[in-house]
Amino acid sequence: MVLRRSILVIAFTVLFYVQSAFALTGREIMDKSDALPESKTAQSKVLMFIHNADSRIEKEFEILSKKYPDDENKTLISFIRPTKIKLLTHAHKIQDDDQWLRLSSGKAKRIAQADKGKPFVNSHYYYEDLSDRDIDDFDYQYTGDDKAVGVDCYKVEAIKKKNRVYSKTILYVRKSDYYIVRIDFYKKEKFLKFLENKDVRTVDGILTPFHVVMSLADGQGNTELKVQSVEYNKDVKDSDLSKEALR
Repeated sequence: MVLRRSILVIAFTVLFYVQSAFALTGREIMDKSDALPESKTAQSKVLMFIHNADSRIEKEFEILSKKYPDDENKTLISFIRPTKIKLLTHAHKIQDDDQWLRLSSGKAKRIAQADKGKPFVNSHYYYEDLSDRDIDDFDYQYTGDDKAVGVDCYKVEAIKKKNRVYSKTILYVRKSDYYIVRIDFYKKEKFLKFLENKDVRTVDGILTPFHVVMSLADGQGNTELKVQSVEYNKDVKDSDLSKEALR
C-alpha cells in the first residue's frame, strides 16, 4: 500500500513537471495569436446598433484598411447613415497613432491623445479601441484558463507600456486556434466593459468575426457591430487612406 502511494506520488510529480515545462507564457500565447493569417487590405460594410437603457440607434458604415511593409496600418471608417462622419487612423510602429475625425459639417479635426478615451459617435467604443494593436506595446502575463463565448480559452493580462487609456485588459485567447474571442477592459483597475467576437468565420483563410459586441460591465448598455460584407486583399489606393480622403 505504501509502495503504491509512492508510485502515485511520483507519477503525479512527473505529470506536473511535464505540464509545467510545456506551459506557454503570456507572450508566447500572444505571439501565436499575432501569427494568425491577416490580409494586406480589407473592405467591409457594417451595421452598428447602439443600445442605451430604452433607446436603440442604428448606424451604417464602411471600413477600408491597408497594411504597409513598415508595420504601419491605415484605416478609414466612413458612415453612410445617418450622418457622413469619417474617422481616419494612421497606426505607427514606434510613435503614437494619428487619428482625424471629419464631422458631418465637413470640418476635420485631429483626435488628441487626451481624447482617445472618449466615446466614438456616442457608442461604447472609445477612439482608442479603433486604433491598431501592436503586440510589442504591451507586457503580458498568463493568468489561467477560462471559458469565453462558450469555448475554452487562455487568459492573458495585457498592460500597455505607455499612453494608457485602460489600466489593463484581459484577453481570452481561444485554445483551438489562438484567436481572441473576448477582451475585458479595466480603467483605474475597475472592470469597465468587455468585447466579444462572435459568429467567427473563415473568409479567404482569415478568421473573421461577423458579430462583435462591446458591452458595459454593469449591463447598462452595449454596441453591436454586424458585418454585412467583407472582402480581403483587393486593390486599395494609398490616396483613399490619405488625409485628403476626409474631404
